[in-house]
Amino acid sequence: MVNIDKALMALSLEEEEDTPFIMPKDPKYCSRERNVMSIMGRTLNPDCQNMADLILDMPRKWQVYEQVKGVALTKDKFQFIFKYEHDLEEVMRKRVWTFNEWSIVIDKWMENPPEDYLQFMPVWVQIRSIPVNYYTEAAIYDLGDLIGEVKEVAFDPDKPQSKDYVRVKVNFDVSKPVRRSKAVVLPNGETTTVWYDFERIQKRCYHCQRLTHEKDKCPILIKLRMDKAAAQRQSILEAKNIQEPVLKDNDPLFGVLSEDQVGIDPLTGRTRINPEVLHEMRTYLLAEEGPERKVREERVKKSILDLKGDRRNQNLILRLEAPLQVTTDIDKGKGPIFHYSEDRNDCKREPSDCSGGKLMGAAINVGLAMRRMPLIDGIASEREPQQTMNQRALFSGLCPRD
Repeated sequence: MVNIDKALMALSLEEEEDTPFIMPKDPKYCSRERNVMSIMGRTLNPDCQNMADLILDMPRKWQVYEQVKGVALTKDKFQFIFKYEHDLEEVMRKRVWTFNEWSIVIDKWMENPPEDYLQFMPVWVQIRSIPVNYYTEAAIYDLGDLIGEVKEVAFDPDKPQSKDYVRVKVNFDVSKPVRRSKAVVLPNGETTTVWYDFERIQKRCYHCQRLTHEKDKCPILIKLRMDKAAAQRQSILEAKNIQEPVLKDNDPLFGVLSEDQVGIDPLTGRTRINPEVLHEMRTYLLAEEGPERKVREERVKKSILDLKGDRRNQNLILRLEAPLQVTTDIDKGKGPIFHYSEDRNDCKREPSDCSGGKLMGAAINVGLAMRRMPLIDGIASEREPQQTMNQRALFSGLCPRD
């Protein structure tokens, strides 16, 4: 038991993971001889092509039943090992094959397959609406080459043609869309459209025409939906940022104050001027007409300009915030500070304040209150007698005396 514990202690997980397994060259490890009689394949739409069902169903479609054995390699790769070579050749000859109405790509097993292995499949394509003056092998080849590498052209100009199309066999890249048509410019400058029909191809995406997914999972449509949703979110955010103007045309303060002096301060998120103070300003201006109204407007403007840059008095006078509190207790409310580092000994805790807070001096705000009183008196001397003391307090400090 002690030896086992020592062995476990000596193990290094990192060394064990970094050491590759070397496959022996013994023939019993290699299935090359069996693979010679096999085909490899992959499903193009794994979401709609269950691998277990494919392994059971394809021998029935090929009508080989007990003469072939399927092997599921991955979610989308498979292998079928044949008993007889003529069965294998017959399956390869009748491509394209489908499972669950979606295409599959198959090819003979290769010991060292190329990079584009199982990327192409041979498919016959019917080409329609070829201009009558261009029913030639060269024109048909070029039109077929737009689809894929042309392997064969089914065309005999010396025999009657009862079909309204000609056929070409191409090596089709399954990552490309199944092209339905192509605009063709003729030598005389006229434009016509040539149409393509892929034989044995069943389902496809009816938006991008690819063979790898259904329309509701089309990455192009998904991106369009995501872009549309992002644009909608952006428009909502922009609409929120475009705020209604605080000062309307019929507002007494319109033209007296600017929008950047009212509303919400983007830096602090608080109102620049308290609504109650704005109300007092409007009441102050509406109390007079004519030249006296102009005088009062200038006083309001000057009062705001005088507070520019003085954030403390802006908060106190314009925003009606509570006056600043100052304490002489240096450690009032002090709490611990935690330092997180690799060395646990570096963690320090500041001693907490257990002595309790001291009483705040009552005269801290006397200076501010005294400063505001002359301003209140200046406005009060010009307001109607029935103006309440509460209104005077709200508008305090805004307009200087004459």
